[in-house]
Amino acid sequence: MEVVNIGGGVVGRIRLEPGWRWSNDVKPIAGTDLCQAHHFMYQISGRMRVVMADGTEMESGPGDVAVIPPGHDAWVVGDEPVVGVDWGGATNYAKG
Repeated sequence: MEVVNIGGGVVGRIRLEPGWRWSNDVKPIAGTDLCQAHHFMYQISGRMRVVMADGTEMESGPGDVAVIPPGHDAWVVGDEPVVGVDWGGATNYAKG
């Protein structure tokens, strides 16, 4: 995650490689069962699947804007990296 502080806010550019999954790659760092960051994200490339604690599922792709509340797992779908800009979760990425 590349983070930029601008205008009193934080914006993150994230690149997630094929095979990346939050519960495998970030959970050990964050120390929580699910991602607790609230994301407001514009996705530039790739496909990402998200499953909430209550079982609700969504998938996003290029050009999509997604609001992802705390309490989710997510992973890259397919062979293309997910690249996105996150206005909501950049300050809490990989934190419990």
